[in-house]
Amino acid sequence: MTNNEPANYFDFRKTLSKNKLAGMLRMMTGYRMTYLAANATLAISATAKTLTYLLLRNFADTVVGNTVPFAGSFSRTLILIALGFVGLAMVEGGFAYLSSRMASYSAENITRRLRNFLFDQIQRLSFAYHSKTPTGDLIERVTSDVDSVRAFFNDQAIGVGRIILLFIINFIAIWILSWKLALVSIVAVPVIVLVSMWFFKKVTKAYEAYQEQEAKLTTTLQENLTGVRVVKAFARQNYEIDKFETDNWGKFLRGRTLVKMQSFFWPLSDLLCGFQMLAGFIYAGILAVHGEITIGTYPAYVGLVVWLIWPMRNLGRIIVNTSTGLVSYDRLMEIVKQEREPLTTGTAKVNGPVRGDIIFEKVSFQYEDGGSEVLKEVSFHIHPGQVVALLGSTGSGKTTLVNLLPRFHEYTDGHILLDGQELKEYPREFLRKQIGIVEQEPFLFSRSIRENITYGVGHNVSQEEIEKAARAAAIHEVILSFPEGYNTLVGEKGVTLSGGQKQRVAVARTLLKDPRILILDDSTSSVDTETESEIRNALNGLMGNRTTFIIAHRIQSVMKADLILVMDKGCVIQMGRHEELVEQEGMYRQIYDIQTRIDEELEEEIASA
Repeated sequence: MTNNEPANYFDFRKTLSKNKLAGMLRMMTGYRMTYLAANATLAISATAKTLTYLLLRNFADTVVGNTVPFAGSFSRTLILIALGFVGLAMVEGGFAYLSSRMASYSAENITRRLRNFLFDQIQRLSFAYHSKTPTGDLIERVTSDVDSVRAFFNDQAIGVGRIILLFIINFIAIWILSWKLALVSIVAVPVIVLVSMWFFKKVTKAYEAYQEQEAKLTTTLQENLTGVRVVKAFARQNYEIDKFETDNWGKFLRGRTLVKMQSFFWPLSDLLCGFQMLAGFIYAGILAVHGEITIGTYPAYVGLVVWLIWPMRNLGRIIVNTSTGLVSYDRLMEIVKQEREPLTTGTAKVNGPVRGDIIFEKVSFQYEDGGSEVLKEVSFHIHPGQVVALLGSTGSGKTTLVNLLPRFHEYTDGHILLDGQELKEYPREFLRKQIGIVEQEPFLFSRSIRENITYGVGHNVSQEEIEKAARAAAIHEVILSFPEGYNTLVGEKGVTLSGGQKQRVAVARTLLKDPRILILDDSTSSVDTETESEIRNALNGLMGNRTTFIIAHRIQSVMKADLILVMDKGCVIQMGRHEELVEQEGMYRQIYDIQTRIDEELEEEIASA
């Protein structure tokens, strides 16, 4: 357990097991005694219920047979029996309440720490995992599947214990009344159990398919809500509705399969239980007529056999819900067993902040799923405080290259040296504290502008420092124009701000972090030329002691860089300063000529207007 983990932290990786029930049992660590006590109090409650029927036998025999089994008068006996009924009812209800309370307490606490662990686990998984896993699927698992596990501990596990206890206690009670009745009462029980086990195997597969389709539907809904502005902008509502209806129909079909299976099992189980009880009633009546059992024994037996057989009918319902819990456990363990991204391991000697001397030596990169190389033998050297610009078409490998620096991905060949040490030897956590990133599509949380700017450094920052970073990002005056200033709440993903405002808030957030290495991933793509110039002028004064990577599509954004890398299909095809590259034949010169011609034509149109 690390220093930032809560005292009640529980590592659910310890619960991994090929046997799902064994894994569920391990999840109860810390609450097993409470759960055992829940079963013990349930046993007391069930015993009190059974004693009620035995007392009923004595009552019936006393009234009908006019015999007094207790010392004293007949009226005193009736009073004692009445008090016995009241006392047993209180014991039954009280201990049933305690059992339910302790089971619920255990279930809620187990699932609470399970949710906490899952969120912690998801935070620590690699970029590769998140890139291939739909967000909606993760949401479905952390919500619906966790609730199914909670229901397992709260209802199904204790329900199975209740059925077993009721069967054992009531069977013993019936045996006390008559061993013949006891044997007749369990003739159909093996058949009921076998049918239930068969049903369990069938419904488990059906529910697993149902959950997978529900996760798909959740993903469709999540993507639609996230991209609702795009949907409306392209008037694609009908397309999205059709897509949702298709996924929803798939869920309906799988749900209908479950309902069909249940509609088959319930009548079958009711029929078996009904025949079993009817046979017991008839046989008990025959014994009573022949005087082998007393008159009071008959109603007592009727009540006991109902509580012996009828809970077996609920075995099917519990099996359905148990299968959902076990399937959900399996789906959750798929997340739990994923290998975490190690953040603190590394052999590099770290003495304070890095200087920012970076060397790429024939670096290549290929994703784990195979395919062609995304980067191919990239080599360059950038000194501390210098600015390197990456220019190239979409998909040329620019963003992938800078993502290697914070070790979001691991390069497959070659070497990257940071201050003379291999990059892979640095702990990821240390690297990410030294590197500031302004992404191409900045993400803002649904919080105040102040909280978004201070996100990377916490709240122990003065207002002066916040405003300094905001001024450097050319967003301070804009923030002050809002009614609440820095306390203004932004919508989900910063939807209440314009694209340029979101990017400038993201720039301010990165600058406040004061990183030694700065990565600007096309961070001025959504701002106008004037705003871009303001940001660039402010950043020029801050880049002096930072090694900076700029990804851009505009030549104007990279002209002053110390080194420009022109990339195409994962390779560096040109390298040098602007003055050198503009004199060479190649892609850089072509891009420069095209953008220059466009700018000139635009200026002519503005002038003529």
